[in-house]
Amino acid sequence: MNASIPDAVAPATALVIVPTYDEIDNLSSIVARVHAAVPTAHVLVVDDGSPDGTGDLAERMAASDDRVHVLHRTGKLGLGSAYVTGFRWGLERGYEVLVEMDADGSHPPEALPTMIDRVLAGGPGAPALVIGSRWVPGGSVVDWPVSRQVLSRGGNLYARLALGLRIKDVTAGFRVYRRAALAAMDLTSIDSKGYCFQVDMTLRTLDGGGSVEEHPIEFRERELGESKMSRAIVVEAMGRVTVWAVQRRLGSLIGRRPGPDWVVED
Repeated sequence: MNASIPDAVAPATALVIVPTYDEIDNLSSIVARVHAAVPTAHVLVVDDGSPDGTGDLAERMAASDDRVHVLHRTGKLGLGSAYVTGFRWGLERGYEVLVEMDADGSHPPEALPTMIDRVLAGGPGAPALVIGSRWVPGGSVVDWPVSRQVLSRGGNLYARLALGLRIKDVTAGFRVYRRAALAAMDLTSIDSKGYCFQVDMTLRTLDGGGSVEEHPIEFRERELGESKMSRAIVVEAMGRVTVWAVQRRLGSLIGRRPGPDWVVED
């Protein structure tokens, strides 16, 4: 792995982690929107060897803006792996808030100030994780075909019923984590690669005693580039959720249900 990153970074509270693979048409725009919304935020681009030159573009951006950093990986290693790499990088450098965000513009950076403020609020009511949610009141999707909406709603419903959760958008990938919640996890044990990574991280947050809030967002389908959704990603998510549900029910039966309170109200 090649990292064009200094050992120390300028003081900043929030690190926005943006995994990329062939996102050259979208990267400049999404970074500009992040900095318009949260000028002090740092952005970490985790590029999986994009053949379209996304990694080179990220390097040029980093050379002209010390709020932008780049990690180069040798191949397409997966979304979950990219975020874990970013989490570890951010924890080592002391960021208080770590953000998951897609590069394609589907997640609105304009929601970040509110989401970050909630995580940083402090006190017993402050969430460890805020999810940018499509499926709570006030949330919406734009330019999605009915088939994608049915797939997303159906997948979330299955995860909620199987795992006993009340979170409406547990598969959502726009997230703000408090540092302490991630620092308490064994990140090396995470091997979820697709959308089930989001379910996995939600469960780990709840099992660690953290609370989860959902903040309504307008989710927009990408305008440029190709979607990374595939049948294999859906199959992996359904299979892993089923396994986790069985494990939790067996654990409950023998008195080893994980976490102090892993069912959270909206």
